[in-house]
Amino acid sequence: MAIIPGTDSSQTRSGLFAVLGFWWNWKQEKKLSLGFDLIVYAPYRSISGFIQDLEESGEIRNGELEHLQNLHETAIQEANKIMLTDAPLLYPPGQLALASLRRSNEVHRVIDFERYLDTVLSQQNSPYSASELLDLLRSIDYLVDKLKVPTIDDMKPIDRKLRMCLDPSSQDESKRREKKSKKSKRTA
Repeated sequence: MAIIPGTDSSQTRSGLFAVLGFWWNWKQEKKLSLGFDLIVYAPYRSISGFIQDLEESGEIRNGELEHLQNLHETAIQEANKIMLTDAPLLYPPGQLALASLRRSNEVHRVIDFERYLDTVLSQQNSPYSASELLDLLRSIDYLVDKLKVPTIDDMKPIDRKLRMCLDPSSQDESKRREKKSKKSKRTA
């Protein structure tokens, strides 16, 4: 990512995401018009694989297996948050899993994450260096941090529209109820 002189990195990053959002909407329209389906792969299996790799690597002693289980559970919760963002559309499941583990490890401090990342990268022929991968994981963190979970009041109109789409006959019934309530208000 190039840094524009006179701006800080957060301005550049938000501008980048605005451009990506516009680009994404345009590409999505084109895919739909051509009849393409978009498939998103979840990071849960990758998280389990990384946890198993940690167990087998010898970095975790037998007494720390309970801590590793806590790390796994928290990583699943972090993956749930990540799945609510655009990150699954932008990053592969392995990177999402590493971001989940990194966020979980910030809470539990079970492993030296950067050292583990170096060992993972040395075992594979990765096109990324550890610092590049950490930058990617930070960008996933940024998406999670700017996530706004809708409130119940925000969800009510969406739920109402969804029910009307699933059962159009309920729309007729609701109109009848509205007419009855208006008539009863007039007579009262």
